[in-house]
Amino acid sequence: MTFFELRDLLISHFGADVLLQENTQNPQPYLTIAAARITDVCRFLRNDSRSLFDRLACLTAIDNGPEAGTMEIIYNLHSIPYEQTLMLKVVVPRNAPGEPMPTVPSVSSVWRTADWHEREAFDLMGIRFEGHPDLRRILLPADWEGHPLRRDYQEQERYHGIVVR
Repeated sequence: MTFFELRDLLISHFGADVLLQENTQNPQPYLTIAAARITDVCRFLRNDSRSLFDRLACLTAIDNGPEAGTMEIIYNLHSIPYEQTLMLKVVVPRNAPGEPMPTVPSVSSVWRTADWHEREAFDLMGIRFEGHPDLRRILLPADWEGHPLRRDYQEQERYHGIVVR
């Protein structure tokens, strides 16, 4: 299926409200999906015989900074049987200091590999994945303060008596 056929398939199955935006100008076009529907969309794309996106190649997060006020979660899907890729994006409001971290539904029930990808995004960016079976830090110690890939991250002076800066 082409990118546009996949887009139309999602719209016909979920309705137009699931697709918030599309960008076909990038070298790899992408669809922006409503955050609340990402798990349903991913499960459909994995299970439907017309798409069979059986592999989550990568899940990553982007902090657009306090000025933009958003963060993005990028899902790179791959269909091994059809030798096809698809990029999905979810955009969430960025939290201000002291506010709860952004939350997105987990896709770890769709692809097991999402378990570690989501833990990494949580650890480094502070995005919470609702429904994740074991959301805890994966790269940094459990008592590390903050999320180092956020644009407003303030590095600690010391960690357990060791000078960090």
